[in-house]
Amino acid sequence: MTATPTDADPAEATAGPVPHQTDEAPAGAGLGPAGTGPFGRLREQLLDAAVAFADGPAALPDILTGLVDDVDRALREEVEIFPVCHHSPASGLAMVRRLREKQPKVIYLELCEDLRPLLDELRNCRLPVALQAFASDLDGFPEKSGPLSVVAPITEASAEYQAIAYALDTPGVELVLVDRSTDHVFQWAPRPAPGGTPADAPPPDGTPPAGTPAGGPPHAGTPAGTGAGEPAAGETGGEEAALHGDAVGVEIGDLRPRFAELEEHLLHHGKVRHWSEWWDQYVEQPLSGADYDTYRQVMVLIGSLFRRLRPADGAPLTEDADRERYMWTRIREHLATSGVDRSACLYVCGAFHAASRVEQFGSAGEHTYEISPRTKTRWLYGLIPSSHSAIEAQFGLAAGSVSIAAATWRKATTRSGLTPFQLAGPKGARKRTGRKRAAAVAGAPAPVTDRLSHFLASPPALDHLDEAELLGWCVDIVRLARGNGYLASTADAIAVFETSILLAGLRNRGRPTPYDFTDAAVTCIEKDTVPGRRDVRRLCEILLGGDRIGQVGYAALPPLARDVYDRLAPLGLDLEKRTVQRALLDLTADPHLRPCSDLLWTLRRLLPPGAVRPIMGERRLGERSVQESWDLAIGRHQRDVIELGYQGVTVEQVLELRLRQAVRAPDATAATALAAVEDALLYLRSPRLVEELGERAVRLLAAERTVDDAPEVLRRIRRLLTHYRATGPALPAWCEDFVTVGYAQYCTLLPTAFTEEQTPARQVAAMLGFLFSLESLALSLGCERIQLELAVRQSHPEAPPKVALLWAARSQLGLLTLAQLRERCDELLANPLVVPAFPLYLSGFVQALEPVPGLAPFVVEVLSKAFARLPDPVLLPWLPTLITTLRGQGGDLVPVLIREAGRTFPAGLAALDGWTPPWSATAPTTAATAAPVAATSGPAVDLLAGHPATCDAVAELLGCVPGWAVPGAGGGGPTGVATAAGPAAALLARHPDTAVAIDDLLDT
Repeated sequence: MTATPTDADPAEATAGPVPHQTDEAPAGAGLGPAGTGPFGRLREQLLDAAVAFADGPAALPDILTGLVDDVDRALREEVEIFPVCHHSPASGLAMVRRLREKQPKVIYLELCEDLRPLLDELRNCRLPVALQAFASDLDGFPEKSGPLSVVAPITEASAEYQAIAYALDTPGVELVLVDRSTDHVFQWAPRPAPGGTPADAPPPDGTPPAGTPAGGPPHAGTPAGTGAGEPAAGETGGEEAALHGDAVGVEIGDLRPRFAELEEHLLHHGKVRHWSEWWDQYVEQPLSGADYDTYRQVMVLIGSLFRRLRPADGAPLTEDADRERYMWTRIREHLATSGVDRSACLYVCGAFHAASRVEQFGSAGEHTYEISPRTKTRWLYGLIPSSHSAIEAQFGLAAGSVSIAAATWRKATTRSGLTPFQLAGPKGARKRTGRKRAAAVAGAPAPVTDRLSHFLASPPALDHLDEAELLGWCVDIVRLARGNGYLASTADAIAVFETSILLAGLRNRGRPTPYDFTDAAVTCIEKDTVPGRRDVRRLCEILLGGDRIGQVGYAALPPLARDVYDRLAPLGLDLEKRTVQRALLDLTADPHLRPCSDLLWTLRRLLPPGAVRPIMGERRLGERSVQESWDLAIGRHQRDVIELGYQGVTVEQVLELRLRQAVRAPDATAATALAAVEDALLYLRSPRLVEELGERAVRLLAAERTVDDAPEVLRRIRRLLTHYRATGPALPAWCEDFVTVGYAQYCTLLPTAFTEEQTPARQVAAMLGFLFSLESLALSLGCERIQLELAVRQSHPEAPPKVALLWAARSQLGLLTLAQLRERCDELLANPLVVPAFPLYLSGFVQALEPVPGLAPFVVEVLSKAFARLPDPVLLPWLPTLITTLRGQGGDLVPVLIREAGRTFPAGLAALDGWTPPWSATAPTTAATAAPVAATSGPAVDLLAGHPATCDAVAELLGCVPGWAVPGAGGGGPTGVATAAGPAAALLARHPDTAVAIDDLLDT
């Protein structure tokens, strides 16, 4: 093991992101010669031990004596330093005792200074909650790093909450937050290296540092890693473990070794599985009943130990040193402006910072530190609900450790008779009863006495076995296990009892801890299977205190969240509950509930899945439900509702802002803009916004050089056109522009899309669908059909699906007759070299049903011919490829083929034998066939003979010369077609059934 010397610490001397002066003062500066002072004898004992166990004076004596020097220096400071550990019951108990005894007038607290206004709102909340600073509009930070979020969780058992509650509810006491602002948290965060690798890159195995959220820089004081075998806190927490989102966590008093080898050594020799258990056994329990001086000296000693024992090539403590300079600078500024007596002040900070050796340490120091200005980023502040599992996941603690700490806190306060401080008026607060200790008026500081020697030399006090408590745990865990599907019995309770005692004995404990009990329950009850949703370890967490979840009260909510609660009040539900509640809305009988329905649909659009879920009812363009049913879990997603309040005053304003941001994003596409238009029509009554988003969609479509979103564009513009045609007299101007721009754009990109291998056939089919289905509208708006014809003629694809699509497009344009198309497909089926690739051609024909839906009978014909003509050795290997091709590339169009096949093929087996495929039937063209037409008279024939202009126009389009011979009236009968000449007449002669059917209809 290597360690940095005590007299020169190059790591902490390294210049940080903020300019500052020289580094820390030498160890033991101002303490007098070795062997003097209250800790002189302890220093001499440590030096003698170092010489005895080492080869000579080297790094070890310096480290051991440096620890004592750090303790002596912290305790001599005129502003009393109170070292704490984050969410430590021992720290909370010591804080309560010290506040009642000292009654300080000013409390300096290690917490981001700009979070101070939020502390007054804690009285309206149910702990645990987290203070949050949020910024989405960045100025001075990289745009891609946003949004930025910082959270600082607060629990009732923490020392910082006790200090906050005392200061806010005690007249004449001032609470000053002295840690760097949330803006500085991100200013000082490690920035990516020039090569793109962050300065604090994760280890080679890819595991991120513990407590580091995805997408954000690590928080200050993040532990170096989880202990050996430590369970991840987020694995069993579920939704509760994600209450903080991806915010950066700020904690007071992170105490964990920065040296991985040291942590492994402590866990191994302490016979524990993870760091939380080691801390509970060797620090929490011994210090819970210790006096204040002992607690203070031990905590500073631990902070100094973890500060000094770290690898020589480890990460520098630059950020920690800068935080300490920042805090002492703020303390000096307040002392200078307020003139308060230093002996009446209390500085609450992490034990790691209490052992600081920066030159700015102390209220009487002369070294100055220049604090850099904040950026122009606008920060928004609020409170969000937190939970024990969220805190564990945020800071890399073992699952259940915070719940166990809360249970320990409740037991310790009851046993000691202390009355914790609690803000007056928090929602759901339970008034505690207990004996208050007599408070002493703060006076001159008591002389420093050595309590470390006695504490370090005394063996740990072993608690006696509390059989009643352990029996209660064992009975309750068996009851919980049976309720969750385990086959547990009284024998298992006895086994858990005995195993807990056995494990405690193996770990040198006289009294089983909750960790021993949990391990014993997992061993004896869970065995090898988990029958239900919860495993035994999770059941133990529930038994020992559960995952307490906080809640932000109505008065502490931002305006948007309060507005949501107020507007949903007519539903008659308690939206603050974390349970899922069912809301039934009969919008016909109760029209006053329609605003609630509109708000619920908007919340469904903004909140994550599960917060607001419709069971019955839907909202589409032109459709509104008359009855709706909703499952609401707004209380469970309170954090998401609160964070909406950082973006606007109402949910409609937030949605409008998000829609505008979506269409102006660098990666925005025409499909994105059309989706925004649809959302604006569905949820917002703002024609101006719809027009703005539509015009943006036109510009984005004109600027696109790829067709990746063509299917989405086609689907959405069709739906929007249908909506406008059904609800208004004319299309909006932006819709007309979109159609004309899209027609020209897709005609230009069509030849390239046909030939590019990167463009799938699905996108080409969507382009053709846009061009063919909207062709009539585009032509009426001034587009020219010759653009499409030229684009199709210039397309020369090679991929089979695109070849089939091109044939279908040419058929639609009249450049390829159906007979020619049938002939080409017959050639493909007759070619044995092409047959294996025929499913790809068929996939192209299926995709062609999007632009050319009239091609469905032909596709059915091609499929039927393939199954009829191909031999089994060719057909059977071909079928899997056909099925996978159709499923992957035309799954939504296959139902069209199925319906067409249902109309083509006979409905029963009896008719199948005499059935002739319509594409195989031939009708002879003879004079006998034409005779019935010549001899037929009736309304249809009279109509055609009396108005030949229609048939003449069709004949001209077909390139034929019309010719009619209509005799005069005779015999008083109707005018008939006596003789006929020309293609139109020949067509009627070959297909007389149509005219006869029309005659029957007209006669009827």
